[in-house]
Amino acid sequence: MSEKREPARNRSAVRSLLRLWPYLRPVRLRWGTAAVVAVVASCLGLVIPLVLKWIVDGPVAEQDPGGVWLGALYVLLLGVAEAGLFGLRRWLVARPLAGVEAAMRADLYRRLQRLPISFHDRWASGQLLSRGTADLSLLRMFLAFPLTFLFVNAVTIVAGYVILLGQEWTLGLVLLVPVAPLVVLCFLFETRYSLVARRAQDQVGDVTTVIEESVLGIRIVKGFGRHRSQQLAFRALTGRLRGTELEKARLLAWIWALITFLPELAVGAALVLGTMQVADGELSAGTLVAFLSTTLALRWPVESIGFLIAMSQEAATATERFFEVMDEAEEEPGGAVTSVPAAGDGVRFEGVSFRYPDAPEDARPVLDGVDLHIRAGETMALVGATGSGKTTLTALVPRLHEATGGRILLDGEDITAMPRERLRELVSVAFEEPTLFSATVAENVLMGAGPSGDDDTEALGRALAVAQARDFVDALPEGAGTQVGEQGLSLSGGQRQRLALARAVVGRPRFLVLDDPLSALDVHTEALVEAALREVLRGTTALVVAHRPSTVLLADRVALLSEGRVKAVGTHHELLRSDPEYAWLMSGTEHGRGTDPR
Repeated sequence: MSEKREPARNRSAVRSLLRLWPYLRPVRLRWGTAAVVAVVASCLGLVIPLVLKWIVDGPVAEQDPGGVWLGALYVLLLGVAEAGLFGLRRWLVARPLAGVEAAMRADLYRRLQRLPISFHDRWASGQLLSRGTADLSLLRMFLAFPLTFLFVNAVTIVAGYVILLGQEWTLGLVLLVPVAPLVVLCFLFETRYSLVARRAQDQVGDVTTVIEESVLGIRIVKGFGRHRSQQLAFRALTGRLRGTELEKARLLAWIWALITFLPELAVGAALVLGTMQVADGELSAGTLVAFLSTTLALRWPVESIGFLIAMSQEAATATERFFEVMDEAEEEPGGAVTSVPAAGDGVRFEGVSFRYPDAPEDARPVLDGVDLHIRAGETMALVGATGSGKTTLTALVPRLHEATGGRILLDGEDITAMPRERLRELVSVAFEEPTLFSATVAENVLMGAGPSGDDDTEALGRALAVAQARDFVDALPEGAGTQVGEQGLSLSGGQRQRLALARAVVGRPRFLVLDDPLSALDVHTEALVEAALREVLRGTTALVVAHRPSTVLLADRVALLSEGRVKAVGTHHELLRSDPEYAWLMSGTEHGRGTDPR
C-alpha cells in the first residue's frame, strides 16, 4: 500500500533546503572554505581579460614580442591556478559531504525502526527505499556542486558586472537589460519545475516498489505465469515516469534556450556598439577585447542558472521527501518504570478496544471491549473466525499497535507505563508469517535472546530442539552458520516457521505470544513440536492463536473471540459442549457448507 500523498505545497525551496543545516553544521568550516576557494578560482578567470587588455593596448600596440610572451605566461599561470583551486574545492567537500549523506541515511534508518507499525502499514517500502537511496544521493550531489556554485556564480556575476561597468559603463548597461526578464522567467520556471520534479521522484518510488515486490514475489509471478501482466504494469509505470522526465527535459530546454538567447542578444548589441566606439576612437581596442573576454567568462555562470535552479528544486523536493519521514511521530517510549513487574497476576485485558487509524468513522471497531484474564503460568488459546481480531489482539501485547480504549496489564503493571524496550524483553512473539533476515540461522534465532544478542550456543541448541529444527539445521551446508538468504526463501515454509518459533522461545520469555505458530507444519512434525513446546509453556504465561484442535490442546483454557469481543472462556471440552460457534470452528467445516450454528 502506498502512502497517502498530499497535494504539492507551494513551499519555498530555500525554506526546505534550510532544514539541511543541522547536518551541514558539523562540516560548515570545510564546506565554507571550499566555497571561498571556488569563488577565488572563479574570480581568477575574470583577471584574464584584464591581462588581455594590457597585452593588446601595451605590447601588441607597441609591437613588443617580449611583452606578449610575458602576458601569455600570466594567462597560463592564472589558468593553472584556477584549475588547481577548483580541484582543491572538490577535495575539500568530497569527504565531509559523504559523511553528511551517511549521517542522514543513518538517521532515516533509525527513524524507520522507531516509527509505529501503523506508519509502515500506510507506506510502500519502495517509497521509503527511494528516499534512503536516490534522494539522499541527489542531495549529496547538490551540496557538492549546485549549492556551492549558486553562491560562486552569483558572486562571479556581480564581480564581472562591476568590471564591465568599470571598463565601459554604456556597454555594461546594455548587458544589464536582460536581467529583469531573466528573473521573471526563472521564477516561472521554478514554480512549474518544482511540481514536475516532485511527481518524478514519487514515480521513482512507485517503480522501486514494483521492482521490489516482483523480486520478492518471483515465485508467485512464475508459478502463475504472470510475467507478462507484471511487465505490462511495470511498463505503464515506467511510461508515466518517462513522460514526466521528458516534461522536465522540455522545461529545462525552454529555460536554457531563453537564458542563453537573451544574454547573447545583449552581447551582440554591445559588440556592435563597442566596435563603433573603437572606430570613432572613443574606446581602445584592448578595452573592447577585455570587455568581450569578460562577457565570455560570465557566459557559463549566467547560462548555468537554469540548470542550477532545476537541481535546487530537485534537491528541495528530495529534502521534503526525507523530512516527510523524519517528521513522523515515533512510538511513544512508554513510562519510566524500570523495575520488573512482580510475578503472579499474568495478563489482563480490561475493556480493550481497537480501531485502525485510517478506518472509516462508521466502521465497527476491530476489538470492542475485550475482557480477558490469563493467569500467571497459564496458556490461553485464542480461537475465532477469520477477521474476528485475534492477530490484532496479540499485536497489542507488545504494543505493535496501541489500544484505542481500555488497558492491558502484565502481572498488574499497565504496559503503557513500561518503557518499550523493557516490555519487549518480557514479551516474545512468533507471527503466523515468519520473517527471516539475510543472516545466518544462528543470528536469526538469537535475535530473540535479548538485547545482548550473544552467541549462546546452549540457548540456540535448546530453542532449535523445541522447534524441532535441529535436524534440518545440522543438514545445512554450514549448520547454524548458514546464510538463509533474503526473507529466508532458501528454506521451506515449515522450516522458516520453526526458526521463527525457535526465535520466540530462545530467550525464555516471561510472556509468550504465538500467532498460529504451527500452521505450516506437517502433522508428524507438529506433534513433535507440540510435545517439546509443552515443556516451554509450563514456565511462561502464554497467549496462543489457534485454528486446529491439536494446537488448542496445548492450552489450559480457551477464549472464543467473536465480533471483537470475548464470547466465552473455558476448557476445550467445555466449549465444545456449551458453545455451538466454537464447536463449528473446531469441526473443520468450511464456511458456506452446512449450517453456521451462529
